[in-house]
Amino acid sequence: MENRFDGIAEFVAVTRLGSFTAVAAELGMTKSAVGRAVSRLEARLGSKLLHRTTRRLVLTPAGEAWLEHCVAALAELDRGESELMLARDTPSGEVRIDLPTAFGRLYIMPVLLEVAERYPALHFNVSFTDRRVDLIGENIDLAVRIGNLDDSADLLVHQIGVQHMAIVGSPGYLAKKGVPRSLDDLGHQDCIVGRRRDNRIAWLLKQPDGSIARHIVSVKHEFQDFEAVHMAVSEGHGLAQLPFWLVRDDIRDGKLLTVLDGMSGGEVPINILWPRTKALPAKLRVLIDGLVRGVRELSSAIA
Repeated sequence: MENRFDGIAEFVAVTRLGSFTAVAAELGMTKSAVGRAVSRLEARLGSKLLHRTTRRLVLTPAGEAWLEHCVAALAELDRGESELMLARDTPSGEVRIDLPTAFGRLYIMPVLLEVAERYPALHFNVSFTDRRVDLIGENIDLAVRIGNLDDSADLLVHQIGVQHMAIVGSPGYLAKKGVPRSLDDLGHQDCIVGRRRDNRIAWLLKQPDGSIARHIVSVKHEFQDFEAVHMAVSEGHGLAQLPFWLVRDDIRDGKLLTVLDGMSGGEVPINILWPRTKALPAKLRVLIDGLVRGVRELSSAIA
């Protein structure tokens, strides 16, 4: 297949240096190869670009017009290459990021703002969703996801933590309804659950053999995200299974009490993921490093 760029570099070099011999020396080609490249370009364009004499090369009117376009195009390519190299080496430009709703707002956003403070040339475009996103199809540079991921050759993944779950209720609710001692007791409790992608979130509980199984509880209320569930539980409307990172402070302060200790399961990884590339842009490199370091410092709150 004919390449429409064939001969352009040789033609521009000939007009600059004035001879095929000089161009051959500069480009590491033979003199005849340079001549053939320019001839093929003229044949493709259907126009003579150079008058060749034994002493010099002179541009034709068509050659002068074509040279102007070629110089402008090569200059634009040089600018584009410089911008790409700058993006590779200097953290700058827009980064599109998708985060889990509650965890993203509470734990990832503070880290992002610290990175933004260190690298003012970065521009973050952040969305908050709990659905599965198509990073490549939706043009997302980086995402944080909680849970096990499907294998994908198009993505790179780095684990930054583990989410642990706890079953909690307010002191007032437990004083009224009683503290459950077994799984069977959950059938007599008001349980609050979340809903994700139109699916009710089952509780993950440890079985006697140590395995983890999904357990459908008797539902009093359903809410779309963990923060709404957390609010309802804190106000005494029932029990809920929630991430430890969301209820840690409430448990410490006695605002929420854990029940069925040792039975709440569902430890799942917290991952950063981004599209696979041969060279990681600087803007993503500093962001990933910042998230790994920042979330590690928060590990006691997450675990």
